Amino acid sequence: MSDYTDLTGTERSFGDAEAEQAVRQNDRQYVFHSWSSQGAINPLPVAKGEGVRFWDYEGNEYLDFSSQLVNLNLGHQHPGLVQAIQDQAARLATIQPAVANDVRGELAKRIVEHSFEGARSVFFTNGGADANEYAVRMARQHTGRQKVMARYRSYHGSTATAITMTGEPRRWANGVIDANVVHFEGPYAYRSAFHADSPEQEAERALEHLERTIQFEGPETIAAIVLETVTGTNGVLVPPPGYLPGVREICDRHGILLICDEVMVGFGRIGEWFAYQAFDVRPDLVTFAKGVNSGYVPIGGVVISEDIHRTFEQRPFPGGLTYSGHPLACATGVATFDIFEREGILERVRDLGSRVIEPRLAEMAAKHPSIGEYRGRGLFWALDLVKDRETREPLIPFNASGEAAAPFTAVVNACKAAGLWPFAAGNRLQIAPPLVISEADLIAGLDIIDAALDVADEYSTSRA
Repeated sequence: MSDYTDLTGTERSFGDAEAEQAVRQNDRQYVFHSWSSQGAINPLPVAKGEGVRFWDYEGNEYLDFSSQLVNLNLGHQHPGLVQAIQDQAARLATIQPAVANDVRGELAKRIVEHSFEGARSVFFTNGGADANEYAVRMARQHTGRQKVMARYRSYHGSTATAITMTGEPRRWANGVIDANVVHFEGPYAYRSAFHADSPEQEAERALEHLERTIQFEGPETIAAIVLETVTGTNGVLVPPPGYLPGVREICDRHGILLICDEVMVGFGRIGEWFAYQAFDVRPDLVTFAKGVNSGYVPIGGVVISEDIHRTFEQRPFPGGLTYSGHPLACATGVATFDIFEREGILERVRDLGSRVIEPRLAEMAAKHPSIGEYRGRGLFWALDLVKDRETREPLIPFNASGEAAAPFTAVVNACKAAGLWPFAAGNRLQIAPPLVISEADLIAGLDIIDAALDVADEYSTSRA
């Protein structure tokens, strides 16, 4: 019996050195990898995936605790998504965006119906970065203003405006591509820039800082504030009580639009269709991608309010994409809604997050002096690793690489050696498995992280 089928349809078994070598050779010779020095990387050749696991060519099995790039919400090879692609390809594989298409319209309808009150329509893109690009373009066209504000400790994509809005080191080498982007500090109670003593005070002082920044920049010049509803790669920063409603109030007072970037946390990641629905706030524009169809076919989009939609009723919107609303991508998006309802995804995410993950992380924090803080919601959590709990010195310095990053690299390698593929960023182990994960697999993954933290503890000067 074969272990997997290769691109030629040939059935193969794990341990086939020739097959693995061919994959490595083509990758090294012809593939240019993102965010990497090409000569310094050695990508893992992956042979197949199924459910919450994937395998390399030697047959090593990995429990996927990162959902790849926090997009594989329904796991590898979900039969409902695979079938949707097959059925749509047999009927209509592609069609231009200027015509009407049944699956495109149906997906837009379902997204609007599950979004905010006052949502009107959806503009489809190819992914999250261009969703943020187009949301900003809509905001500028609608308001007649040019500036947009975004937070530090954020990631919004690597296209022009999106990478300029990004508030972390991946922006630095790209320069200032969009000169009308202004950054500000968001709330991060554990490492407060505002010397706050509580989450509520952190929210209050962060809002005061935002208001001051707006005044310095000129409220009448600002089109939109763009923020990740729950900060993703930069820390799983859940907004403290009152923060998002406070941002909404500031926006309303100054005629500024609120854009919620839900590329990572939309479609069930924290147990809601959209994360903003958990924080009593109504956005003007919402960007999405990743979880809308688990990345089986590239797609993203912008949910547009009635007011902004009306701006373009008699005036053309200056933008478009050849693959906007691609039928194969939309078919898997429609199937995603069906699967979420049929399998009770939102309910199980909320249950597993509160009943399994949160108490287990509390136990780990009591056991491991290297855990400074744990935080999160649903199936999205972070362990903030430290050298010293008293001073909160991170396990490794900000933006560390090479030898400076060695302690955290050792923790990540311990996870992989035990069969878990973690979501690792900065000095944080972040937990983001597919939303279809079983309780048993979730516990098994947490067990591996628990053991790997023994490695982090070796670098800690604190005591549990």
